[in-house]
Amino acid sequence: MEEEIRKDIQWAQINRDVLHSMASPRPAYWALVGLCVAVVLVGVYAEIHQYRFGMGEARLNWPQMWGLYIANFIFWVGVSHAGTLLSAALFLTNTEWRRPVYRSAEAMTSVALLTAALFPVIHLGRVWDFYWVLPYPNERGLWPNFRSPLLWDMAAIFTYLNSSMLFLYYGMIPDLAIYRDNATGWRHRLYGWLSLGWMGTDRQWRNFRKGYLLLACFLLPLAVSVHSIVASDFAMSVMPGWHVTSFPPYFVAGALYSGCAAIITLFILLRYTFRYEEYLTLPILDKLCKLTFAIAMVWVYLNLIEFASVWYGHDMFEKEVLLEKAAGPYAPAWWTMLILGVGLPFTLLVKRVRRNMLVLLGLSMLINIIMWLERWMIISPALARNHEPYSWGYHWPGWVELSITLASFAWFTLLFLVFVKIFPSLSMYEVKEMLFHRRHVSDRLVREPAPEADSATEG
Repeated sequence: MEEEIRKDIQWAQINRDVLHSMASPRPAYWALVGLCVAVVLVGVYAEIHQYRFGMGEARLNWPQMWGLYIANFIFWVGVSHAGTLLSAALFLTNTEWRRPVYRSAEAMTSVALLTAALFPVIHLGRVWDFYWVLPYPNERGLWPNFRSPLLWDMAAIFTYLNSSMLFLYYGMIPDLAIYRDNATGWRHRLYGWLSLGWMGTDRQWRNFRKGYLLLACFLLPLAVSVHSIVASDFAMSVMPGWHVTSFPPYFVAGALYSGCAAIITLFILLRYTFRYEEYLTLPILDKLCKLTFAIAMVWVYLNLIEFASVWYGHDMFEKEVLLEKAAGPYAPAWWTMLILGVGLPFTLLVKRVRRNMLVLLGLSMLINIIMWLERWMIISPALARNHEPYSWGYHWPGWVELSITLASFAWFTLLFLVFVKIFPSLSMYEVKEMLFHRRHVSDRLVREPAPEADSATEG
């Protein structure tokens, strides 16, 4: 059986490979950075244009007052969940193959949350009034409305962002000490400050293990609850198409689905750009694909539950929204989302697909586009057909919304590229521990003699 990581890799080589990846990535890295900067600048221009001429440039009006901005917010919050949730879950289950992957997945969580936090501000329109939504008594004599979903989202996002960044930083401390010992100048001072005096003593390792286990146990339920709060923004309303009790698990499953696809995309890009072929191996990618398929099937099942509960229910308005999705103006987008979202994961059952990097790269990116479309299909069709016919109206995004949406993908990629250039994208100490464990097991099997045959079975 092919090994996930070769056992003959020396520990010093792991340090050299990771340090070299930060110093001199392939030219594709800089080309991707330049492309992302150009797309972000287009989004900044669209944002300035929107501030100058008003929110009407985004075609937002009653009843379509959310548009793509809130759909983007939900999408990026969902992408963020897979990183920390899978990292913490796989750590608690002592899954070995997570070790080379989890650092980039945790970084993806923090970067996606920083991207998601932009959209409530963009949707607010008057950015200078952003402090109005903060939950504190203020000079205007107003107390926050604790029943408002906006307050729930603020609390959930800030709590999850702080916890995820702490989890990411805490796990990097031993690797930052390695960078400190190999860097010079300002980098030596920076990593020396960030490594918090780490010397690798037995006491430090014991405390580190306990703290990391505690953070993992805390983050696992927090990640589930945060996206459930976002789902409750919809489920606790009386809007047809949203008042569904299965929304919290449905949102969590969709978040894991899109997040796993994003991890596969980043896996392939890191493997090629930073020359991590010996660490981010094909067997690990194979397991990621199987995990993505399993989560996709949960998402499909929850979709069927939602359709069945609406169809066999007694709410005529809910049925009208479902029929509007299937046969109305949004039908092409809805059927595209549904057919591809259900059908694409089955291609991951083919081993040849799971071992083809280019096919997997395109497939994972397409899955995320489909999941972004699914977020839009949650919002716009429901707002288009509510209880009162006089307030019906459809929304089709214009160039301002599309430019800012595309810029958010570029912004996410740019932040991730900056992170992996400054901080270790591969956990060196975790890979060393995995290799040590495998060598120890292999040496023990070699030293132990094979059991003698049972005399009762001889002859």
